[in-house]
Amino acid sequence: MNYDFDTIRDRRGTCSSKWDRRKKAVGVPDVLPMWVADMDFASPPPVVEALRERVEHGIFGYTERTGSYYSALASWMMRRFNWDIRQNKVVFTPGVIVALNLIIQAYTQPGDKVIIQQPVYHPFSYAILNNKRQLINNQLQIENGRYIMDLNQLKKSIDSRTRLLILCSPHNPVGRVWTKKELLGLAEICLENDIIIVSDEIHADLVFKGHVHTPTAMLSEEISNIVVTCTAPTKTFNIAGLGVANTIISNRKLYDRFFAVVNNAGLEMTNVFAKVATEAAYNYGDEWLLQLLDYLQGNLEFLVSYLQNQIPQISVFPLEGTYLAWLDFRELGLPDEDTKNFLIHKAKVWLDEGTKFGGGGKGFQRMNIGCPRKLLEEGLSRIANALKAS
Repeated sequence: MNYDFDTIRDRRGTCSSKWDRRKKAVGVPDVLPMWVADMDFASPPPVVEALRERVEHGIFGYTERTGSYYSALASWMMRRFNWDIRQNKVVFTPGVIVALNLIIQAYTQPGDKVIIQQPVYHPFSYAILNNKRQLINNQLQIENGRYIMDLNQLKKSIDSRTRLLILCSPHNPVGRVWTKKELLGLAEICLENDIIIVSDEIHADLVFKGHVHTPTAMLSEEISNIVVTCTAPTKTFNIAGLGVANTIISNRKLYDRFFAVVNNAGLEMTNVFAKVATEAAYNYGDEWLLQLLDYLQGNLEFLVSYLQNQIPQISVFPLEGTYLAWLDFRELGLPDEDTKNFLIHKAKVWLDEGTKFGGGGKGFQRMNIGCPRKLLEEGLSRIANALKAS
């Protein structure tokens, strides 16, 4: 079956955070939103059909995650990554960000230190600071036009109060898919210092040709003992509004501590539609995902070509995974606030400003290319025309 990724679907009036809050958020009702990590594609037909069938039943009472839920998850992890999670424990939460906040509460105390690697997904920072922990930034470095982890600086930043390292793998927003060698280097430092690795792998399925995602917990049995893996079908199948995530833990003590916090927060309840959608996606979404990745690859190639030919002042860092392009605006020589105002008020394109992602974000913007190509072309042409007119 050939799936349709070209049709532009009108999302206005659906309470879409991406489309329906434009005027309120940025004051421009006709700005083209290309910021939040939310694709403008319909979810896979098997997911839609499963949800439709469940809706037609008409009763939506308390719902359990039965064996079929965990079997679907385990089968997907085996097919995609050759990762057998059947001996692990899985904890359900309504989202990865919820899980991250509860993980910090489960494994650290106020004043403890948590390491992240900026520029990185900004809710990492909020989760640390809002829970009154110390944020330690082991900033990514650019080497030969590519981001790398600074492991030497990482060693120096660790002390007796360092408890966690939150890893973004694949990395949002810089688009790196970490190699096995890079992950091993990071994990060995954490092993030596008794630091728990929280591996956010929500974008694990969205990896481009020539790159391979390695689940951090698969590096070795010893390493898996210090890894807490956060996963979800939400980015892959565009079902973030259903509120579903799974935390995979092999270490029984770590599992018990995390489960206790989740249970005490009253979050063990399952959304009936989240269960149905997750099972359908993991059982029947393989071919849809393959075609999605091909389409995203085409969007990436279109983006690179358009920038090179029409807007050479703006470049894009190599995108290895996710559908979020990291655009370099530094050649324009504008302060970040001026760049933001130019994009929103002159180009009428809403991107995510790089400074939102912390250290190393100055001069950058994140663009969501998970959309029909005509929308991507529209956004780029608006930027090009605004630059010509300025």
